[in-house]
Amino acid sequence: MRKILSTIALCAVVATSSMAAYPSKTIKLIVPSKAGGSTDTTARLFIDTAKKYWEDADFIVVNKPGAGGLIGFSYEQRQKADGYTIGLMFTPQFVAHVVSKKAKYTLDSFNVIGNIAQDPGIVVVNSASSIKTLDDLVKTAKAKKITAAVNGIGSDDFLAAKQFEEKTGVNFNLLPTKGSTEQKTAILGNHVEVAFMNLSQMLSNHNAGKVRIIAVLDNKRADVAKDIPTSVEQNYNVLMTATRGIIIRKEVKKEIADKISDLYNKVVNDAGFQEKAAKSFIFLNPRPGAEYTEYLKALQADTQKVFDKTPW
Repeated sequence: MRKILSTIALCAVVATSSMAAYPSKTIKLIVPSKAGGSTDTTARLFIDTAKKYWEDADFIVVNKPGAGGLIGFSYEQRQKADGYTIGLMFTPQFVAHVVSKKAKYTLDSFNVIGNIAQDPGIVVVNSASSIKTLDDLVKTAKAKKITAAVNGIGSDDFLAAKQFEEKTGVNFNLLPTKGSTEQKTAILGNHVEVAFMNLSQMLSNHNAGKVRIIAVLDNKRADVAKDIPTSVEQNYNVLMTATRGIIIRKEVKKEIADKISDLYNKVVNDAGFQEKAAKSFIFLNPRPGAEYTEYLKALQADTQKVFDKTPW
């Protein structure tokens, strides 16, 4: 009996020590896209700063690209809920897969820690194009069917293009690509008339005069692109932005989830992180978990309306 009691006591001590020691093993940050892109860069900057606050912790980035983020999101949902796997997600794809019923997860599958960054949508043409405004784009698209490059079905680009079609009555020949690299090639080579993309992907090319961003799909001009008018300024209420946030499994214990939330807050408020993000054209937009969750719910409802009209 004494031996049994000693064993039970030892197990209790080990369990308590394990909890107190979190994190005591490598933490994986799952990135649902290829290495080298803006989402991947966001993850690596986050980790670099996280090490400043959790000096004894080990972090690695695990890239799980494919299917518009679905492979990465689903991988995160299947991992053990112990706090050693954290997911970096992006929208609207995260909710678009739920709406299209391609995902086995739902919003309720995750504890939303918070948003890190946003990347406003844009409408961009080659610098040699005669299209200089959204009015020009509508006029051209009504005169003939033109091709618009988007980053895959169900992406923020795709949804922005569908919004634009609905509000203007135009009908693009939508060209889904495998990523922003293909879109850049198409626009720079003048192979398509227009592309719906994100500001970070084309701002340097716009500044260099290689392309022309004719609209930022927001209700205010971007601080880093004061010369580019918004869609709202041009009387087109087409709004779209991509966001990138942190999620963990819903079942992760509260004391561990609270530590991750505290780390998130420290990182997004770190001056060094903010400076590095700005240099990488990562537009920070921190939103705490509860606020960001409400945003995701509203985004899912809006995406559902688009899907109901034009399923993909």
